Amino acid sequence: MARRALRDPLIWVVLVLVVLLALLPRADGFFALLFPWLERPIYRQESFLALVGAHLGLVGASSAAASLIGIIAGIAVTRPSGAEFRAMVTTIVTTGQTFPPVAVLAIAVPVMGFGALPALVALFLYGVLPILESTIAGLTAVPVAVRDAARGIGMSDGAVLRRVDLPLAAPVIIAGVRTSVIINVGTAAIASTVGVRSLGLPIIIGLNAANVAYVLQGAVLIGLMAVALDLAFERVLRRIERWRRL
Repeated sequence: MARRALRDPLIWVVLVLVVLLALLPRADGFFALLFPWLERPIYRQESFLALVGAHLGLVGASSAAASLIGIIAGIAVTRPSGAEFRAMVTTIVTTGQTFPPVAVLAIAVPVMGFGALPALVALFLYGVLPILESTIAGLTAVPVAVRDAARGIGMSDGAVLRRVDLPLAAPVIIAGVRTSVIINVGTAAIASTVGVRSLGLPIIIGLNAANVAYVLQGAVLIGLMAVALDLAFERVLRRIERWRRL
């Protein structure tokens, strides 16, 4: 068991992330060697741990909303009663993602003010399309014969959806959620431009002050977070595949 844990890349990525969070505040000497022209090579306005928590909260809230709306919309337009709205829904969601998040923030801030709400709207719009498309793809790929067999044993349409369609489409749907979450981990950095705490703060402050060390610190933590979440989703998908084979 211990050897298996040591071979697990997720454990190593999380361990590196935890070690960095512990060591970064004490790494003045290291960054001073890398960037000797900088007077303040370590970002100290807020703790990196607090920024990681805020970043995860922002990604979690926006991804949860995108998953809820994307999956419900995907289910609705793959039912016979909603098939005629499929093209319209897909077009609307696609149009929402074509707007760069920065543009969405620029439009939303005058209406909603500075803070988390415009950032959540931008992340939601940017993250819902992969989930919608994966839900549609997963549900339409369920064999018709399987549905017919389920109805043949007396299942209602709702039971077919819950017990046949969604379990069979789950890997594809979760793959879309995985893509959406990873996108939002990187995109959430721009939320700091409207006064939201995230790992984008050291990046934005570093860019404004020409402090490469700040940018590097924020970017590395965001990258490790994205890799850890990606590996976690990969593990979930493997477990679902094993469950389906039982």
